[in-house]
Amino acid sequence: MYQFFVEDSQIGREFATITGPDVNHIKQVLRMKPGEKIRISNQKGADFFCEISEVGDTFVQADILKEDAPSTELGSKIYLFQGIPKGSRMETVIEKAVELGVYEIIPVAMQYCVVRLDEKKRAARVARWQKLAEAAAKQSKRSIIPRIHPVLEFGEAVAYASECRVRLVPYENQEGMRATREALSKLCPGDSVSVMIGPEGGFSEEEIALAAETMQVISLGKRILRTDTAGIAMLSVLMLELEMRGMVTISPQAEPLR
Repeated sequence: MYQFFVEDSQIGREFATITGPDVNHIKQVLRMKPGEKIRISNQKGADFFCEISEVGDTFVQADILKEDAPSTELGSKIYLFQGIPKGSRMETVIEKAVELGVYEIIPVAMQYCVVRLDEKKRAARVARWQKLAEAAAKQSKRSIIPRIHPVLEFGEAVAYASECRVRLVPYENQEGMRATREALSKLCPGDSVSVMIGPEGGFSEEEIALAAETMQVISLGKRILRTDTAGIAMLSVLMLELEMRGMVTISPQAEPLR
């Protein structure tokens, strides 16, 4: 069953209306016809099972079969702070992080980042990354489209991450898994979680010292992970922890950080 996202105003009592680029995708790519079932989510993360009733030139109308379809969101909001990597690695991180349930991805300019983006390039890159997040959200049937935050400098990122209840920094020089296990064991329903991942060159001594003032430094094991592997590994662990606990899903439109 294919997933689509619409504005709140496009959901009525009995039917939903899809407009924009998704119309052509439904008609020309998926070649869907009236009678086929789809899943629709609005901006508030509400989910609906629907059946296509009409395919027009500029719209697709779908009858609502069931409201309050099961949400696919985790019980906690996870904020991934990713040191900007080179090449297509950021795209990989975004795609996999969305699949794993991340709530927001924050690109961070760090001292040892290979890539240096000016303001114009930052805006263009974030816009592209947001489109990738939307595509990944549709593929993985998310109830929301995770936000790609504008690029932050490291100090700004630490301040933003510190507003979360649980604040984690996987660091290659940290030894032992006890702290990691203890941090995961303290997760409570509805907690917001920030995860800070360094770039290819890792954290500088000044950066890790600043982060350690308000965040918990943990280990991901004895092996050195690439920057695009570390975030995915951490999110996988968090997803498993949250899913196994069966935490109650929080509203995607609740206060973003606490």
